[in-house]
Amino acid sequence: MGSAYHCAPMLTSRLPNKVEPYRLAARAESLSGLMALDQFERLAAQVGEQAGDCQVWLDFGIDAQGRREIRGRLEAELQLPCRRCLEPMPQRVESEFLLGMVSSDALAAELPSTHEPVLVENEQLNLLEVVEDELILSLPQVVYHDEAHCRVSRDQLSSGEELVENEPAPASPFEVLRRLKDKS
Repeated sequence: MGSAYHCAPMLTSRLPNKVEPYRLAARAESLSGLMALDQFERLAAQVGEQAGDCQVWLDFGIDAQGRREIRGRLEAELQLPCRRCLEPMPQRVESEFLLGMVSSDALAAELPSTHEPVLVENEQLNLLEVVEDELILSLPQVVYHDEAHCRVSRDQLSSGEELVENEPAPASPFEVLRRLKDKS
């Protein structure tokens, strides 16, 4: 599946926020285009405001078992916070996905494990939400600057273990309170 997308020309057109997926699947149509990253509110809540575009390729179709599906790929350059210094750093995010179109949770349960369910309501599919979901799912767990380029060095980070070893442990949990009370 990957090679068809790697040779794709530079995308310049904008994708619509909503489509009629059953019609697109019946015609075995493909959509490709851009979606502005600043439209994704849930993504911004997780990793901060984003600028630029997400490139998206979608192939709508019907598989051998009669399931309507969407084979897709997305690519985006995001600014993700470094876990050490919290400064944004560029991170390329890519995802390939296979979605099975369903109109209810019951039908979603019948999909094979190879397909992620995507809910189609009133013959409409919110493409904005689908792409945002896939972007969020493809985020890396942890992002760090290269140590040479990070404002915070590894030595400045402490797991707290050294503090525990150097400080005598209180005899009881109330010992700390007693010391505080004695100081006042």
